Amino acid sequence: MFDCSAARTDTAGHVGCLCHRPEIRYIAERVRLGFSRRTFMTGMAAMATGVRLGTTASAQLQPSPPAPARPILFTNIRLFDGTSPTLREGATVLVEGTRIKSVDDGGAGAPEEALTIDGAGGVLMPGLIDAHTHLAFSTVPLAVALTADPSYLALRSARAAGDFLMQGFTTARDVGGPVFALKRAIDDGTIIGPRIWPAGAMISQTSGHGDFRTRHDLPREDGDRLHFSERSGAAAIADGVDEVLRRTREQLFLGASHIKVMAGGGVTSDHDPLDSTQYTDAELRAAVEAAKGWNTYVTVHAYTPKAIRLAIAAGVKCIEHGHLADEETARLMAEKSIWWSLQPFLDDEDAAPFPEGTEQRFSQLQIISGTDTAFALAKIHGVKTAFGTDTLFSERIAARQGAQLAKLARWHAPAEVLKMATADNAELLALSGPRSPYIGKLGVVEADALADLLLVGGDPLADISLVADRSNLKVIMKDGRIYKNAL
Repeated sequence: MFDCSAARTDTAGHVGCLCHRPEIRYIAERVRLGFSRRTFMTGMAAMATGVRLGTTASAQLQPSPPAPARPILFTNIRLFDGTSPTLREGATVLVEGTRIKSVDDGGAGAPEEALTIDGAGGVLMPGLIDAHTHLAFSTVPLAVALTADPSYLALRSARAAGDFLMQGFTTARDVGGPVFALKRAIDDGTIIGPRIWPAGAMISQTSGHGDFRTRHDLPREDGDRLHFSERSGAAAIADGVDEVLRRTREQLFLGASHIKVMAGGGVTSDHDPLDSTQYTDAELRAAVEAAKGWNTYVTVHAYTPKAIRLAIAAGVKCIEHGHLADEETARLMAEKSIWWSLQPFLDDEDAAPFPEGTEQRFSQLQIISGTDTAFALAKIHGVKTAFGTDTLFSERIAARQGAQLAKLARWHAPAEVLKMATADNAELLALSGPRSPYIGKLGVVEADALADLLLVGGDPLADISLVADRSNLKVIMKDGRIYKNAL
């Protein structure tokens, strides 16, 4: 019943085709999409499985599976509901349409026509949420991101989104990049991918962390054409209150669920030292007030205590990174109920390979040296903490999304790790209020929650490393549709 042989076609050859002219790439992709849709739909029964992927294969650009014709009942499972530190034994979960209808003991009240999925003793849990992503840039090198044909980048981001979903991450909080069209294509079923909370272009001052121009692009004069990174929707250079207001409102116009502002220096950019504080109080407040007017919020890129405190004073609701925060700053974040979106940056196989002796490598090592302290301070002071990967410019690292989540066991118990990547991250998403692009509760397994579910073979509360290997994800469901069923 759950056969999806057409969806398991190796796509390595298609990647190679992308080195040809943009027109040919576009036409070839449209033809392949049409063929995939016909073969996929022909081979489907009432439900569909998803793509069964290896460690190097990527998800096809394929349409979403059809909505199931019958309710779906999960039996013979252990349940992680997103909040409890222990598993619930003997429960059954009924899905009708796009939502969880009920969570019962023994399958009470299940309709006769329900299609039963025997979980074989695996753990049913909410779909994972990555709270810091850049889907448009996660798999392409920086040089490609700044120079390639936009159509090529769009195709790469579409493939990255499919792979993202097939790693068990059913929702992405995208904090910078041109993903509005990608989100639309996923939402209307053209391609597969996660739910996306988009920030749109990253708002940066001149020589800020989102300024990708070169010395040859300066000085900018009135009437000059915008840089490619701005025209493509990756970044928005804004100096002064009026420009910050305009660029913030442009992202809201396009459909941003939240606003991302660069408030301090970083590693990957060339013209903003890590210790720099970016934007004045008035400029930051302008972005905050514009977002507040639309009943949403601003999050900022910031590493140092000074940048974090400036952002908090301006009314920002979330700090991205913050690995150099001190105890006073962590205490302030807790007192003000500021979210801390942290990433497990370590000097390991997932670290960006900057050459030794470069300024970027020096900044990277400073951040890595603060990672243990940051996670410890967040826990000591009870700061609301979100998990995100912030994978950029590396297809290899993007394929290790689950492995990066599993690293949190260095600081947290497995149940805490999974709660952070489900219920806690969903709470952060809710800050978008009416700007949230999807109606319904995420991150939990309970009645009336959205039916984004994973069935894991084994117990991730006992062995969190299970989520690092996608072969352990036996069922992937998003919005009540099954994208993978390996049982």
